[in-house]
Order: sequence, then structure tokens, then C-alpha cells
Amino acid sequence: MEKTLQEFVIAKTKEMMAAESCSQEAKAAGQAWLDAVGTEREAEETRKYLEELEQDVMPIEACIAFTQSEAGIQLFGAEQAKVMAAHAQAVKDSGAVFCDCPACTAGLAILEKKAALLG
Repeated sequence: MEKTLQEFVIAKTKEMMAAESCSQEAKAAGQAWLDAVGTEREAEETRKYLEELEQDVMPIEACIAFTQSEAGIQLFGAEQAKVMAAHAQAVKDSGAVFCDCPACTAGLAILEKKAALLG
């Protein structure tokens, strides 16, 4: 992997993992990938990591639906879920396709490099 690409993905992975909104699965996949960088496992862990990110980077429609669902309300509380749903709707109205939380933003930046990472 090209050094500048590797440095970019390492930085975005650490950014994603530090985000409060990062799922445990994405954190585990990110850490497994970081641990594999420079080893014979790197290519396999890269593939697994990208698969996890594809599952975790949330389309904005799904974000809206979740924040308005009973599960979202239970997780965030009624008021916070309402605020989050309104924010997600504003993000969608601005033309965005994906959630703009820090974890999704960093994950999406990595996914945009997928072809080069698998190259």
C-alpha cells in the first residue's frame, strides 16, 4: 500500500475509533486492521475492515428512521432522539446521502479509497 494512502487510512481509522458514535464492531475491525498493517495479514484485514465499514456507515435515511424509532428513542432519550432526527433531516435536505457523525464521516472517507486499498 502506498505510504500516503496508508497514513491517511491510519489517521481516519484512529479518528473513527475515537468518535463516541463509533460502533464496537467498527472499533474492533479498525483495531484489527491497525494491528495488521505491515504484516502478511494486512490484505485480508483490509478486506474485512472495508466490509465492516460498508455495514456501519449509515445512509441518512436509515439514520432518520432509527432516531425516530422506539429503539432510537430508548437509546438516546425522547428529546435527544428528536434533536438527532431533525439534524439528520437537515443533513438529508442539504443533499447528503450518509450520516454526518464523526464515525460515519471518517468511515466514508476510508471507503472512498476502497479501490486503491484493494488495488
